[in-house]
Amino acid sequence: MRAIVGDPVAQARKGFAELLSIREKPSVNSTALLRPHKVSPRLAVPPHIPRPPYVDTGENPWFDDIQVHDAEGIQKMRAAGRLAADVLEHAGTLVKAGVTTDEIDKAVHKMIIENGAYPSPLTYGNFPKSVCTSVNECVCHGIPDARPLVEGDIINIDVTVYLNGHHGDTSRMFYVGKVSEKARKLCEVTQFAMESAIAECGPGVPIRNIGKVIHAIADKHKYGVVKEFVGHGVGRVFHSAPHVMHCRNIEPGVMQPGQTFTIEPMLTEGDTAWKMWKDQWTVVTKDGGWTAQFEHTILITPNGHEVLTTWPSKR
Repeated sequence: MRAIVGDPVAQARKGFAELLSIREKPSVNSTALLRPHKVSPRLAVPPHIPRPPYVDTGENPWFDDIQVHDAEGIQKMRAAGRLAADVLEHAGTLVKAGVTTDEIDKAVHKMIIENGAYPSPLTYGNFPKSVCTSVNECVCHGIPDARPLVEGDIINIDVTVYLNGHHGDTSRMFYVGKVSEKARKLCEVTQFAMESAIAECGPGVPIRNIGKVIHAIADKHKYGVVKEFVGHGVGRVFHSAPHVMHCRNIEPGVMQPGQTFTIEPMLTEGDTAWKMWKDQWTVVTKDGGWTAQFEHTILITPNGHEVLTTWPSKR
């Protein structure tokens, strides 16, 4: 789950985007545009599971402090990141035609609480579910609902867990059956952009280099970069400084050992303009063009970096 900027820094500090009206436009793809479906009631979390401070407050707080961890904190971040990655991989095994995103949410919720953790999105800014599921033209923050997945869909599943007082955050794309080469390329390039940006990370490296790398790759393949949604510090709190922009930028700041943050580019096949549904969370492209996003939580080490959310299939 990611933070948002408009005037890059100012809007991030205000929280998430204001409600925009939904309107239909012809899709760049032949698949029908998404529309809201029924959302089931919020799932319960057992009382013994520790909660983040924002739970049931309706708030989506942003903190301006950089999160740098000591040795104990790093171990807790590794555990949270590993669990988030395990849950995400399990969620991906459920992706097939006919399965609803609500069913995926239930499975994610169950696995997280069985591991003694809290699903970080649940009630964050009144978000009603335990995971974000963003299909086709949904840029981010898709709310799981009763819509069955359709052959040829692409879906981003975004998992964040709160374990031992620390958040681990990761997402990736999955294919529903056989997808078009156009959709597959979009996903592959987006993953490559994320991995290329991660490869740049290390102590003393300017954080703005992340956006420089990602934007260059997007330009090469003629994809758009969604500028308003950014990576963020993550750890004891869900969202904090720095603003990790995925486009070219002049933001200050350098990476430092012990720091943790996310890199999570969103690329579009068409225009990057977006609108928000009436649920105040679901963000979709205005032109119906499809979008892809990948995310990892990164730790800066004395000699480089460590990916804390490596998916089990990549370990």
